[in-house]
Amino acid sequence: MKSTTVYSQPDCPPCEVVKKFLAHHKITYQEIDITKNKRERERLINEYKAYSTPTIIIDEEIVKGFDLTKLANILNIEE
Repeated sequence: MKSTTVYSQPDCPPCEVVKKFLAHHKITYQEIDITKNKRERERLINEYKAYSTPTIIIDEEIVKGFDLTKLANILNIEE
């Protein structure tokens, strides 16, 4: 199984949809709340060049924003 990390923050509707999508497809993931973890927020910006949530890291691939089609393709999910 691919390693999946979701960078999110409270009151982010697209973050909730992405998490529900992953849960629906039984994809386990680590969630990082960037409002509670300054080090990870800096990593999101500096390493991944992402400035918004959700940002999803799947192994070495980065999905910035709300793109369920790209997520499904990377995770080999057929809808």
